[in-house]
Parts: sequence; structure tokens; C-alpha cells
Amino acid sequence: MNNEKRIAKLKKSRYQVLFGVHKETFEKMLAIVNNAYEEMRKKGGRKRKLSVLDMLVITLGYYHDYRTMENIAFDYGVYKQRICEAIAFVEQILIKDGTFSLPSKRKLSEEKEAATVIVDVTECETERPKKNKN
Repeated sequence: MNNEKRIAKLKKSRYQVLFGVHKETFEKMLAIVNNAYEEMRKKGGRKRKLSVLDMLVITLGYYHDYRTMENIAFDYGVYKQRICEAIAFVEQILIKDGTFSLPSKRKLSEEKEAATVIVDVTECETERPKKNKN
């Protein structure tokens, strides 16, 4: 899957539909993650299996479409763990940068109406009864 060519051909209006952010926001996020990745690569280590663009697309898709990590991993031909690492990597970089942030809990509680909604979309195991158990 070559996302670079596909995203380069996208119209500006399609970014909001596909990723949940405007093109300018997407490009800012990509620049921030790219810079952080380059800084990290200067220290050495092995190359990641997913490109920086893929990691950002995966993260935005995970939050926008509510797809499971297993489903995304199948599309990219990697294990679920790689998807989990990619999402955590992008989240940490964007949080550390501070350009994109949510208001504090105190500020949210002071407002009468919450303007921001936070949704927990983590995956949970479902307990099922075991067979042949009386």
C-alpha cells in the first residue's frame, strides 16, 4: 500500500472525510511526527516497518473510523503489536509537541456545557463461558 502517491492525489476536501482533520492540520501533524522521527533516527536503531506517513494515517484512521487494531494490521500486512506501537508513537509525539491538545479537566469541569467529547475506544476482551463446564 503506497500511501504517499494516494495522499498526494487527494483533494483538499477529502482530508476531512477520510482522516477527520483538514489538510493543513494533517500536514502540520506530519511535519511534527517527521521531525521527531528524524531526531530519533540520529541516535541509531533499526528502521521501523511502517513509514511516518503510514503511522499518522493509521492513528487518524484508528480514531476516526473506530477500526480494530487487528483489522488495520491485516490491511498493512503487519502484526497488531506494530499498529499499537505506531499509534502510541504518534500520540506521544503530538502530546509532547503541545500544538495539538485538549483543555485540562479543570477547565472542562468549569464549563456548563462540555464542548469536547473524549471517547475511550480501547479494545477489551469479552469473557465467554468455557465448553463442557457444568
